[in-house]
Amino acid sequence: MDLADRIYQQDWDEITQSLNNKGYAIIPRLMTAQECTDIAGLYSDHSLYRKTVVMERHQYGLGEYRYFNYPLPEIIVTLRESLYKKLSPVANLWMQALGMPTVFPHTIAALHEQCRDNNQLKPTPLILKYGKGGFNTLHQDIYGDVYFPMQAVIMLTEPDDEYIGGEFVLTEQVPRAQSKAIVLKPKKGDLLIFTTSFRRAKGSKGYRRVNMRHGVSEVHDGKRMALGIIFHDAIS
Repeated sequence: MDLADRIYQQDWDEITQSLNNKGYAIIPRLMTAQECTDIAGLYSDHSLYRKTVVMERHQYGLGEYRYFNYPLPEIIVTLRESLYKKLSPVANLWMQALGMPTVFPHTIAALHEQCRDNNQLKPTPLILKYGKGGFNTLHQDIYGDVYFPMQAVIMLTEPDDEYIGGEFVLTEQVPRAQSKAIVLKPKKGDLLIFTTSFRRAKGSKGYRRVNMRHGVSEVHDGKRMALGIIFHDAIS
């Protein structure tokens, strides 16, 4: 079964419910071990990337990531297009529930037209690499005025085997209280979908916006690699 079919045949009602209730959802073993190895192997081909970021230089954490350049590798194009097609209706329900005027188009090509109109021309899919001691501070991947409220990450290495530590961390801003921390440990090949900056939450007076951030805890040993899929393009 090809990758697009694997994505389309998931239980999207369950995934939508998890996104609505928690701000994230995990699709176990979406990618094969060989696909993960092949994607991780792309990291050494510098011709594929538009930018390399050494995180320590910018106080983002400790590690390195590389943004792909257009044209993207075919497997990343498939991931981006197929996931967006399933997630855009969920995103529009969020906008409607929160009384926000944004309406996301049904195709990622149309979303990128909106990005171009806002001078957001640069691709945002990236590979992240952390060694021992590596981590990523809490943040949001916005990149411009046009941004999609969900994104995804695929683990390319196996926790507790190829690396130790390096958990995925989400924080949720709780009204009139301290932030809530959510710690996740997706396995190699798992796809984690999570909110870019906020999720909708149902309260006593209807739906409200709950702000969220994400990051990576310290890697205690080994090498952690992941593929990040962000749907909107960037200004820089």
